[in-house]
Order: sequence, then C-alpha cells, then structure tokens
Amino acid sequence: MNQANTKETNTDPKAGADEKLSATSFLGMPGIFNGLAEQNVIRAKENIEKVKMASGAVNDALREAYSANAKGTADYAAKLLEFSSVNTSSAFDFLSHLLGMKSPSEILQLSAAQGCKNFEATTAQSRELWQLTRKIATETADPLKKSFASALQKAA
Repeated sequence: MNQANTKETNTDPKAGADEKLSATSFLGMPGIFNGLAEQNVIRAKENIEKVKMASGAVNDALREAYSANAKGTADYAAKLLEFSSVNTSSAFDFLSHLLGMKSPSEILQLSAAQGCKNFEATTAQSRELWQLTRKIATETADPLKKSFASALQKAA
C-alpha cells in the first residue's frame, strides 16, 4: 500500500481555516469564564465577611437579651416568693384572729374584711407583676431591636 491511499487529504481548504478560527475563539472563552468566576468568588468572599460581622453582632445582641431575660426572670421569681411570703403571713394572721373570735357575727365580719384585704393585695400584686413583666419584655427586646435595625441599615 502506498501512502496516498492511507493518508487523508483535505479537499476543502476553507474548512481547515474555520476549524482553526473556532478552536481559537473557543480557547479564548475560558479566559472570560475564569474572569467571571474570579469576580463571583470575590463577591462571595465579601458577602461571607459581611454575614460573619452581622452574625457576630446578632450573637452579641442575643447574649445581651438572654442576660436581661435571665435577670428579669430572677427578679420575677423573687417577687413571687415575696408575695407568697406576704400572703402566707396574712393567712396565718387571719387564722390566729379567727381562732380568737367568739360570735358568728365577728367571724363573718373578720372573714369579709380578710376577703377585701386579699382582693386589694391580689390586685396590687397583679399590677406589680404586670409592670415587672413589661419591664422584662422591654429590656429583653431592646438589644434585639437595636441589633436588627443596625443590621438592616448596614445591609441597605
């Protein structure tokens, strides 16, 4: 066999030029894609840094809110114990006075007076607990509001 039969020849000279042109433009495309990819990586890194800073601020705000809430909860529990002590003392006083009564009318008067006293005390205690609850809620929410407002301003 001779080489003429085994070797392929290009009968269309233009086809080779088109192949070279398309190969050249195709080889140029990865450079464009690399540039776009690099820009996206840079943007992603910048956004990650922003998220890290924002999450650090949010963590600080949550820590402050939890601390305020824990302090408020302790104050609330102390107030409940105080009220419990006052109410128990009042009940024992009533019982000791009740044991000293001789007539049913005195017992009825003492019971009515104790009922009024208990109602007034319960009303005052409820009002005090409500005010304490509002204070705790405000102290807990303030750091969160400030943090989220700041984060939203930075994001905008």
